[in-house]
Amino acid sequence: MKKKILIIYGLLICTIGGGLKPGAPDPPSIPDSFIVIGHRGASTYAPEHTLVSYELARELGADYIEIDLQMTKDGVLVAMHDQTVDRTTNGVGRVDSHSLEQLKRLDAGSWFNKKFPLHANPSYEFLTVPTLEEVFSYFGKEVNYYIETKSPDKYPQMEEKLLSLLRKYDLINEQKVIIQSFSEKSLKQIFQIEPKIPLIQLLSYQSPAKLTEAEIKKWKQYSVGVGPNYQMIDEAYIKTARRAQLLVHPYTVNSKEELDKLMKWGVTGVFTDLTDSFFEE
Repeated sequence: MKKKILIIYGLLICTIGGGLKPGAPDPPSIPDSFIVIGHRGASTYAPEHTLVSYELARELGADYIEIDLQMTKDGVLVAMHDQTVDRTTNGVGRVDSHSLEQLKRLDAGSWFNKKFPLHANPSYEFLTVPTLEEVFSYFGKEVNYYIETKSPDKYPQMEEKLLSLLRKYDLINEQKVIIQSFSEKSLKQIFQIEPKIPLIQLLSYQSPAKLTEAEIKKWKQYSVGVGPNYQMIDEAYIKTARRAQLLVHPYTVNSKEELDKLMKWGVTGVFTDLTDSFFEE
């Protein structure tokens, strides 16, 4: 399938009534070849959402590195999954209660050595939380980015700041980025401003999932696909999405049996926390 891949733990302007402007362009079309997304980088082997974790995922062949976005008190986009710093640093409190300077003083690596002693490394101590711009500056166009706007309703101008950085590093025209979100509003805002960026509608189902024609019609106005929790989808769901020319990127697939089944059903990519041996030939 691919060379060994390590993928892990652990990826504006106001709208009128939250809808799309009349005459908005069609969402972009992107290849539907199967992709593997490094969930929070290579976080089985390095602290999630650090430059070390992203670098390791890149070296081991991930098609995309996933970046979750939060925002500091002074409005800087940073790579972190949780809204609080408690789990992945030695600090406490909400990300947006910290300035960037305060956030940079936190140790974002030592927790990993304690939680995962088999993969502990002294060099992980005192790693820092990277800003999104630091990630772009470090990797440039050498990797593909799969970015999630997390809780964007809590972070004013998150979309504007994200798009500004993508333009600065010329990642939009180079087709190096996919953006996902659970927030339809956030995705629609991005689509209105930069319709060339492929967008994925994240979905969290609490019971077996079914796709309706109304949902497909709505999501296809601004997105190229859906990202459901894999446990709640079946072959009919995937085939319905694919007939509608929607990509399907389920999260988070952690067994070879599930992966084989999902690929047989026709998914076009997965997020996974699995080790490199999972994707051996």
